[in-house]
Parts: sequence; C-alpha cells; structure tokens
Amino acid sequence: MTELITILGPTACGKTEFAAHLAANLGTEIISADSRQMYRRMDIGTGKDLSEYDIEGQHIPYHLIDIVEPGYKYNLFEYQRDFLIAYNQIHQKGKTPILCGGTGLYIESVLKGYRLSPVPENSELRASLADKSLAELVEILKQYKTLHNVSDLDTVKRAIRAIEIADYYKKTEKEEIPFPKIGSVIIGLEIDRESRRKKITQRLDARLHDGLVEEVKGLIDSGINPEDLIYYGLEYKYVTNYIIGNISYQEMRNQLEIAIHQFAKRQMTWFRGMEKRGIHINWIDTTQPMDKKLKQAIELINKN
Repeated sequence: MTELITILGPTACGKTEFAAHLAANLGTEIISADSRQMYRRMDIGTGKDLSEYDIEGQHIPYHLIDIVEPGYKYNLFEYQRDFLIAYNQIHQKGKTPILCGGTGLYIESVLKGYRLSPVPENSELRASLADKSLAELVEILKQYKTLHNVSDLDTVKRAIRAIEIADYYKKTEKEEIPFPKIGSVIIGLEIDRESRRKKITQRLDARLHDGLVEEVKGLIDSGINPEDLIYYGLEYKYVTNYIIGNISYQEMRNQLEIAIHQFAKRQMTWFRGMEKRGIHINWIDTTQPMDKKLKQAIELINKN
C-alpha cells in the first residue's frame, strides 16, 4: 500500500481541484502543504478555494487549513509536528493521505524526513540586524547552511527570522526528533509558462474583484498588525501596503502580479531542485481533461 500521495506544482496550476477529485476517487483525505492556508480568515489571498473540496455532493476532509490565527509566525517545526498528527489519523482509518500544496520546503521536509527542533527568538541577534537592508540580510544568510528557501525572502522580517534559525542550528546541537521515512508517489502538475502567466493574471483580477482588499482591511480592522500581514508576503504584503498608503491601487496590482509570476518561477526552481536531490516527480500535463489526469495518476499509484 502506498504510504502517501503527493500532489505539487506552481501556483494557479489547479492542485486543489485535482487533489480533491483524486481524493474523492480514492475515498481519502487531503493534508495541505501551503505555508499560508493554515491562517484563519486569510482566505482569498491564500487561495483556499474551500468549495473545491466538495465533489458531486461528497465533502473531502482536509487538514492543516484554518488552524492558527493571523499574526502568528507558524514554522516548519510546527508543520512537521502537525503533519504527522494528521498523517497518522488518516492512516488509522485505513486510508492513504494526499499531501497537496506548493510550498516546496514543507513538502521536502516530509519526503526527506528532516529532523528539526523549535528555534527560540534571539533578541540580541535581532537587534544587531535591525538596521540592515533586505539585500544585506540575504547576503548574511548566504553565509549559513540552512534548509530555508532563500529565494522566498521578500521582507526584512522573514530574512531576519531565517538568519536567526540558521544561526541557532549552527551554534546549537540539534535535538533529534524522530521523523519517519515515508514513501510517496509524487505527482507534479505541469503547465507551460505562458498558460501559467495567463492563469495567474486572471486569478489575481478575480481575487481583487471578489474582495481581496476588503479581506485585508478586515484583518487590519480586527487588530492584526499591518507589519504581520506584510510578513506573509505576496497578496498580503502588497495589499497591506496599498491600504496603509505606501502605494497606489494600480501600483499594488501591477507589483503584485509581477511578484506572483516571480514566485511561481521560484516554486518550479525548487521542484526541479528536489529532483536533483533525488526525489522523483511524475509530471502530468495539467491542461488535460480531469478524467485523463485522474487516470494517469491512478495508474502511477497502482504501480507502487
């Protein structure tokens, strides 16, 4: 029996819809591998698309979505812990979990079985970095060997936290926390660059139309610090900057579109890096009809 099925791919490639249809076909449940979808009330900007978990009257159970409050700094150690809880719960029901998402670091931490320990805040180190620019912080981070995705650092806060983690691991003996070796059939949804760019642009405009700005305003009005929202990057970074008056609406929309395109490119770079690091990904053309994609996926799963 396959221990895990992994669905990955860049943003806007249709991962959630495909994973939900596959889960419905197999009678199983989905574990999210998205670094922002665990935050409650951050729905439009993170693309939760919860309606896609309902397939012809059947609700597909999902895990690690809406589990913490906005403003909290959820980390990789916590993700591994929470993944294992969900993974074991699903297996106890005799089902094979589907891991689905685009956060390569989260996915690779599961597939490679990284052993991590929680990293406390280092106020002295933070103070020494407080006046550094983002570019300077990235250069400092490059001096460390770390598991964190350097290319995903788009705010000063993220960069400082990454240096803090790297510095901790360099100076502290790691607490060996067992993480099981999990075999997985890994399916990547492939989409050509132009189609991906078109889908990203269409989805961004749809999200703006559907209330993305209002969602972010609501979070700020509820007491969430704008700096905490900027920390989450992409939609929350640019829309927050618009709301607090740093940029115009058009600047926000245009800069955000560019940033999402760049993010999708970085995701693919990460996935290609995973392949170079020995993880075999079976790529499927996501533009095919759903029934053809499902047939290919099930054939791959049955081979294992």
